Amino acid sequence: MAIYRRVFAYFKPFFWPTFWGLAITFVTTGLSLLAPWPFKIIVDELLPGAAHHLNGVFTNRIEPVLGGPFSVQTSVMILAGALVLLHGASGLLGLGSNYLFIRVGLQALLQLRTDLYTTLHSLPLKFHDLRRSTDSSFRVAYDSQSMQTFYNRGFTNIFGSAVMLVSAFIIMWRMDWKLTATSMAVIPFVIWALKHYANRIRAESTTIQERESAVLTTAQEGLSSIKVVQAFGREQETVDEFYSQARESLLANLRLTVTNIGSSLVVSTLMALGTSVMIYVGTMHVLDGTLTLGSLTVFVSYLGMLYGPIQSLTGVAWALEGAAAGATRCFEILDADSDVEDLPGAEIIQTARGCFEFEAVDFAYTSDRMILQDITFTVEPGQSVAFVGGTGAGKSTLLSLAPRFYDPTAGRVLLDGRDLRSITKKSLRAQISIVLQDTLLFSTTIKENIAYGRPDATEDEIIEAARRAQAYDFVMAMANGFDSPVGERGGHLSVGQRQRIGIARAFLKNSPILLLDEPTSALDPATEAAIMETLADLMKGRTTLIITHRLATVHHLDQIVVLDHGRIVEVGRGPELVTRNGVYAKLYRAGNFGGNA
Repeated sequence: MAIYRRVFAYFKPFFWPTFWGLAITFVTTGLSLLAPWPFKIIVDELLPGAAHHLNGVFTNRIEPVLGGPFSVQTSVMILAGALVLLHGASGLLGLGSNYLFIRVGLQALLQLRTDLYTTLHSLPLKFHDLRRSTDSSFRVAYDSQSMQTFYNRGFTNIFGSAVMLVSAFIIMWRMDWKLTATSMAVIPFVIWALKHYANRIRAESTTIQERESAVLTTAQEGLSSIKVVQAFGREQETVDEFYSQARESLLANLRLTVTNIGSSLVVSTLMALGTSVMIYVGTMHVLDGTLTLGSLTVFVSYLGMLYGPIQSLTGVAWALEGAAAGATRCFEILDADSDVEDLPGAEIIQTARGCFEFEAVDFAYTSDRMILQDITFTVEPGQSVAFVGGTGAGKSTLLSLAPRFYDPTAGRVLLDGRDLRSITKKSLRAQISIVLQDTLLFSTTIKENIAYGRPDATEDEIIEAARRAQAYDFVMAMANGFDSPVGERGGHLSVGQRQRIGIARAFLKNSPILLLDEPTSALDPATEAAIMETLADLMKGRTTLIITHRLATVHHLDQIVVLDHGRIVEVGRGPELVTRNGVYAKLYRAGNFGGNA
C-alpha cells in the first residue's frame, strides 16, 4: 500500500479538476442506470399482450400509457428517443470527465518525470558510476508512465466502477433480493482470483521493465559505437547480443500475457457461471409470476452493470500491479541517498581565492575498494599543480574531490579555509572551470556550447573567448560560423576542435579555479603543442589542478604531486624530483606511462 500512497501524493495538487471529473462521472453513472427503464416500460406496459401470454390470454389490446393524445407508436418512438438521449448525454459527459482525468494524469506524469530528472542531476557521480545511464533514461521516459496508468486506468475507473456497482446492487436488491444474492455468490471467488494473481503480475511486470531497459541499453551502446563495431567486423555479434536481450524481453512479455489471459479466463468463467444461475432462477420467478418479463430484462441489464464493473476492476487491478512495478523503479531513484550533501547552513560564496588544502583524505567507492589514502597537501592561490602517476594511482578521483563530484570517505578538503561541505555545491562549482580529456559537447550550435557555463554571455564575449582559445578561425570557416551545429557529441568537429571549444568555454566562464583532466592525451604532438600554448594563457592567474601522462607539459609547473596506489609518494617541482631518482624520475625518463587514472 505504501507505493499507492506515494502515487496519490502526486494528484493532491489537482484536487478540483479531479473533483469535477468525479462529479461528472457520478452523473454519467446515473444516466446509465436509467437506460434499461424505457425498454422495461415498452415490454411491460406498451406490449401487455406479452405479459398476458403466460396466463394463456393473448390479446392485441394495446393501451397508451403516456396519457393524453399519444398513440402506442408515438409512445414507443418517444421511449426509443429517450434511449438515444440518455446515451448521448452520457457520452458527452463522459468526454468531459475523460478530458479532465487525462489532463490530470498527464500533469502528474510531467511532475514525476521532472522530479526524476532533477533527482538524477542532483545525485553524486558515485550513484551514476554504479548503474547504466540508459536504465536511468528508461525510468524517466517509460517507467514514469505508470503515473498516468494509476490515474486514468486506476483511480478514475475504480470510482466509476464502484458507483455503478453499488447503485446497480441497490436497485437489484430492491427488485428481487433472492435473485441478487444468487448473482453475488461468485464474488468471493473473484476476490480470491484477484489476490492469487496480483503478486505474480507485479513480479512479471517488473521483469519486463528490466528486460526492456536492457534492450534499450544494448541498442544504444551498439549504435553509439557503430564505427568501432564496423571497424572490427562485429556487426553480427552485436546483432546477436541485441537479439538475445530482445528475446528475453519477448519471453517476459509472453509470461505476463499468459498470466493475464489465465486470470481473465478465470474471472470471466465465474461471471458466466453467476449469469447462468441468475437466468435460471430469474426464469423460474417469471414462471411463478413473482417477476415480470420486463423486470427480468431490466435485471439482466443491471447484472451486466454489476458484473461489468467487477470485470473492469479486475482489469484495473492487473493494470495497477503492472504500474506499481514501474512506479517502484521510479521511487527507487527519488529515494536514493546522496552522500554528497551540503552541511546545514552551507554558505553561498561569490568569489574564491583558490587555496586548496587536503587534510588526511581517504576515499573509497566501496568498503573493499580503497582508492586514496592519507592525502595531505596544499595548493596556494594562483599555483599550477600537476597530479601524475601510473594507471590506477587515483589521479582522476583526487581531481574529482575539488568540485565535490565525490566527498572524502575520511578527512576533509578545504577551499580558502572552508570545508567544501560548508559551501553550497552550486556556488562552489561556479568558481571552477573544467576542461576534460574528451570535451563533451551538446547537439546544439558552437555558440551555445561555448556559452554553456554562462548562458547570459553576449555574442561579443563568446567571440572573444573563441579568439583566446584559438578557435575563431576554424569556426568562421564553417558554413554558419558560430551558429553551425556540432552534431551528436560534437561529431562534426575534430578532436582538437572540440578541445578548443572546451577551452573557449573555460575562458568565457572566467573562473578563478581551473581543472584540467588529460586535456591533450588524444592529440597529435603538433596539435598538443598548440593546445598547451592556449592552456598556458588560460592558466595565468588561476589556481590550476592538472592531470596528464605527458610529463614534458607539466615539468616546470609550480608543484607536482606524484601518486602511487592511492598515496602521495613525492611532491616538488619537476627538475627537483628528477634528481631524487624516485617514481617521478622513472616516469619522466620513460617519457610516457599507461593512460588515465
